[in-house]
Amino acid sequence: MNIFIAGGTGFIGQALIKKFLLTGHAVTALARNPDKLSDFSAQIRLVPGSPLIPGPWQQELANHEVIINLTGASIFTRWTPAAKEMIRHTRITATRNIVEAIPAKGPSPVTLINASASGFYGFCQDEEKYETDLPGADFLASVCQAWEKEALQAQGKARVLLMRTGVVLGKNGGALAAMLPAFRLGLGGRLGPGQQWFPWIHLDDLTSAIIFIMENTEIHGPVNLSAPKPLRNKEFTKCLGQILHRPTFLTVPRFAIRLVFGELSSVVLEGCRMMPGVLLENGFTFRFPEITPAVADIVEKSKD
Repeated sequence: MNIFIAGGTGFIGQALIKKFLLTGHAVTALARNPDKLSDFSAQIRLVPGSPLIPGPWQQELANHEVIINLTGASIFTRWTPAAKEMIRHTRITATRNIVEAIPAKGPSPVTLINASASGFYGFCQDEEKYETDLPGADFLASVCQAWEKEALQAQGKARVLLMRTGVVLGKNGGALAAMLPAFRLGLGGRLGPGQQWFPWIHLDDLTSAIIFIMENTEIHGPVNLSAPKPLRNKEFTKCLGQILHRPTFLTVPRFAIRLVFGELSSVVLEGCRMMPGVLLENGFTFRFPEITPAVADIVEKSKD
């Protein structure tokens, strides 16, 4: 397939491009800084530009069967009013510009795969959340709802898939890579009481799942991209400590997390028990359905 990807310079985007190339797909990447994709420059077509700004790049969409939008400013910053506006703006504006550029009558059927997040469900306590469940009522949930609504404007022109992604674990980025230095020093510990749910997915399963939903044309709408066995923060902390042979008796208290992260601390301390209903119903097989083999694989690769 001919695939157009926006937001491909990040941790997930680069892994996805690599998987696409390994599976024989042709990739065009929209990049404000093409140098970040220099490792792929001989294998993909690079188009300069940003999905936040309408431009010549929009004409490219007519030549592609699949459009993937991963654009969005990081949520891991203190949520000042300006930061909140940037989080919302980068997601909604980029999605709107992409949707508007999809031709009403292209040469072949089009699939739009748009990023979203487990934050759609808000704070769920112990309740399992599937794709048919209602959204939450906090800031991130409102952003995800608006983000998805913008993507769904493409219905009638494209098959729309909404990727509600959990915490992605991988070697060269994401949450686990950020945690490893402290845990290797024996300074890792649970966040608050550690009871909050942790919806995670191994990077290899994430990229495989995206290709799976892309190629299975009967799938549409929201898809939860997370492992089938979520766990609590304290269980994840214990697992990582055991694999690294390091103690994990420390606890980061609630007040300290709130002091550092402000409003974002609610996301860190509450979590969501998200389940991959659509993937399982359609026969997707996880390579890493359980946390211990997933973390062990990444820790081993990080030694290289």
